[in-house]
Amino acid sequence: MTTLDLRESLRETTITVPTETISEVAARIGVTVHTLRYYERIGLLDVPRDSAGRRHYTPDDVDRVVFITRLRQTDMPIRDIQRYFELADAGPSTEPDRLELLEKHREAVRVRMEALRIALDVVDFKIAKYGGTARP
Repeated sequence: MTTLDLRESLRETTITVPTETISEVAARIGVTVHTLRYYERIGLLDVPRDSAGRRHYTPDDVDRVVFITRLRQTDMPIRDIQRYFELADAGPSTEPDRLELLEKHREAVRVRMEALRIALDVVDFKIAKYGGTARP
């Protein structure tokens, strides 16, 4: 096999991962570019950059951003999200700690959801009292 043949063979087996720019990721997920930069600054993301310094988000990076976004939507504190990813980055031996963190957070979310359900019932009661339409 010649050097040229070897190069062609390597070129054919090279797998390229599709990437997205910071603005594409922000638009698709519904966060701001500023938020993505903040996540990177506080250590939640480590996005590869090209030689010009432009970020290129891989599918794994995007998955992480989606997960962070969902945790923030449930009011998980940033420090807990940072702790989760510190544990995740430390490897599989930390799975019990990650599980515990997520289970505690799930319980906090359930408590807030019940409080919101009760508050909604009160709002519905007042709406009905004033002749409004009951919720479905």
